[in-house]
Amino acid sequence: MGARSPLTLLIAPAGSGKTVLLAQWVHSRPDLSVAWYHFTPADADPAHFAQRLVAGLGAKHPALADLAAPLGEARGGLGVGLIDSLVVALTEYEGEIVLVFDDLHLLPGREIADDLWRLAERLPPHAHMIVSSRVDPGRRWSTHRLEHALVEIRQSDLALDDVETARVLDAIAGETVPVDAVRAIRERTEGWAAGIQLAGLSLRFRGGADPDALADAFAESDRLVVDYLSEEVLAALPDGRRRALLCLSVVDELTGPLAEALCGGGDLDQVGGGEELLRSLVRESLFVAPVEGSSGRYRFHHLIRDVLRYRLRAEDARAEEVLLGRAADWFIAEGDSAVAIDLLLRARAWDRALALILGRGREVYERGHAATLARWLSAVPPDIRRRNEHAEALYAVSLGMSSNAAEAEAVARSLLLDGVDAGVELVLRTYIAAAVQFRPHPELYLGEARRVLEMMDDRSDLVTPPLMGLGHPTLLRTLALVGGGRALFFLGRFGEARTWLRRAAASPGGQYPPYRVHTLGSLALLEAIAGNLRLAEDLADDALSLAADTDLLAHPAPADAYLARAVVAVQRGEPERGALVWEEGMRRAEANRRTSLVWVGYAVGRLVDLDSTVDRAAPESVPVPLARVIMEVVRYRLAREAGEPFAAISRQARWSSLAFEEVAALLARGHSAAARARLEEHLRAALAIGEREGLVHGFLRAGPAILALVAGLPENPGAFRRRVLERARRPSTRGEGLLAEPLTSREQELLAYLPTRLTNVELAQRCYVSVNTIKTHVSHIYRKLGVQGRSAAVARAVELGLLPETTVELHPTAR
Repeated sequence: MGARSPLTLLIAPAGSGKTVLLAQWVHSRPDLSVAWYHFTPADADPAHFAQRLVAGLGAKHPALADLAAPLGEARGGLGVGLIDSLVVALTEYEGEIVLVFDDLHLLPGREIADDLWRLAERLPPHAHMIVSSRVDPGRRWSTHRLEHALVEIRQSDLALDDVETARVLDAIAGETVPVDAVRAIRERTEGWAAGIQLAGLSLRFRGGADPDALADAFAESDRLVVDYLSEEVLAALPDGRRRALLCLSVVDELTGPLAEALCGGGDLDQVGGGEELLRSLVRESLFVAPVEGSSGRYRFHHLIRDVLRYRLRAEDARAEEVLLGRAADWFIAEGDSAVAIDLLLRARAWDRALALILGRGREVYERGHAATLARWLSAVPPDIRRRNEHAEALYAVSLGMSSNAAEAEAVARSLLLDGVDAGVELVLRTYIAAAVQFRPHPELYLGEARRVLEMMDDRSDLVTPPLMGLGHPTLLRTLALVGGGRALFFLGRFGEARTWLRRAAASPGGQYPPYRVHTLGSLALLEAIAGNLRLAEDLADDALSLAADTDLLAHPAPADAYLARAVVAVQRGEPERGALVWEEGMRRAEANRRTSLVWVGYAVGRLVDLDSTVDRAAPESVPVPLARVIMEVVRYRLAREAGEPFAAISRQARWSSLAFEEVAALLARGHSAAARARLEEHLRAALAIGEREGLVHGFLRAGPAILALVAGLPENPGAFRRRVLERARRPSTRGEGLLAEPLTSREQELLAYLPTRLTNVELAQRCYVSVNTIKTHVSHIYRKLGVQGRSAAVARAVELGLLPETTVELHPTAR
């Protein structure tokens, strides 16, 4: 079935035998590793599905789970970083592997599906993807048809012929069905597997029924065929078996113990318990099939389950709610409150569902499952949710954490207008202040942060709701300090921002790992942009080390720290050492729509001339003031470098990036005397600061006129000044014409490491990325250099002048 094609599509209506065909094919190919995924409503949360995807692959081989990429992103997809890591992991995997995605039509939205198509386009030759769906997946599969030998299996391919129909009917009915009846049933059902199966069951349980009359009774609609035949079959079943089927139909998947909890003892005692009942239903073709890849788990055919639920509701309007509550109790006892919450929401047991939701802990935040929390709470009718101010407050918090900042703020402010308990008000205002990461106009959120701190200082007796364990006053104080510090940073008020962020880091709540990673990263980025590179590097390394130790590298929290490391590297005149971590930071900031940070990252990338920004459009939002100032500096610099410097720039009272551009423009226009008058008081001070922090980049980007002044200073040059001048004379390798496809800055960074003794694992640890991320970029280097291995890559790079001729001998394990 297309094992030699990267993608197989299996498109047919319900009851056509898609899952049965897939299961039979998988069992016929024991030589393949198969990761099987059946979609559920919980997969609407991209972080949830991404974690399930990685876990399924990790069950085949641990290396396939070594993906320190952001798991899911705010737009609803898997994210570029995760797809890149998956491609490398699958490429490294030895042996054929198949990814089966069953019932794609159950997946809400198109973002995850689109990312699955992108993954399919990049699969290595020994990896394959099979997708089944009731509906055509749409736009992207046509590319596979034209370019990737797409295999398509559709309804007509799955329809049973007369011989197959006879075999199924005879097996299920327990007797030979006349040829004319077989032909009539096959024609009426058009070979539809579910209809033929139901016809066989009807013949079996209606012993002596006329097959020809049964065939004539079929309606043209699949829906009516199922209704008619299901009623026929259900009416013929023994009462105990019929009652059991109706009870079991309320849940998506079944196990023996769950069946016993749903049905009670009476009906199941006759068949030896829940597990035996489910096995007998499979043996007798009574609508139940094993869940592929999950031992001891079963599920109904979708259409049959619908019929059973309709019948259950018709017989007892409250029966389904009672059974759903019983199933929820069983899952709670098993420690699976997430499934229990979904069941209680379906049962409209709002109070019980809210009690479970409000009892959830910090793992929802730490695992990135806030979108699931928001989905649960949105399922509760708004009037009921709003009667419980804790639930409405948590709804606002969960919307904010799942990157719906505007809606979160609207819910929070609406609740505040209605009037709430002071403790709830404190929580709401704290999380509004934290929205500065996602929303423009940081001055508004600074005001909220100040108000929170005033409330806490004035009312030390305030009792706050727990809200997943994140509503404790110590954590709220830290979050308010971080929110206010970031607001001040985005406003360009570095001194005040530094004070707020340091207070946050020193606070008791600042020891909570996710908050500490956020705080240290924000401080690191501030210090990096301010030019305090040594301190920035230490802070960023502390943040990333903690993230690695607490399994948070794939979380959005380290975004600031990655960007800080990038700024440090580039400011030291080593752009090739900053591009990789800049990309990691931007991906994490974009993953949860931290638009304020994305703007700063984008602007800083343009300022320090990272070539990664070339492929990125500016964010589609209002830039924060700091980003606006940086982009103004970039505009002045680009005009100057294009030979058209601005005639006038507002005179700056103190030295700043704009003051620098003012002097550079004066020099470029030939007004050297005016420039010297503005510059002399600052140049030696700038060299002293640069020497302390290793700030090379600023002097390099100043242009030939500034470099000439540096070279012309009368005193003997020190080590730092010599380094600036030596680096200015070094030719750039960016965009060199020796390669058909030039290396990016990220690839140049890793190329410089290839001659060393560092292994891929050690490189990953040094860069705070996953091993697969390193492998991704190294594979790109090999492809662009036209080589197969590390030694050959080093030799080729030396030959092209991309590496110096004196290289360290490769360590054996690094080859």
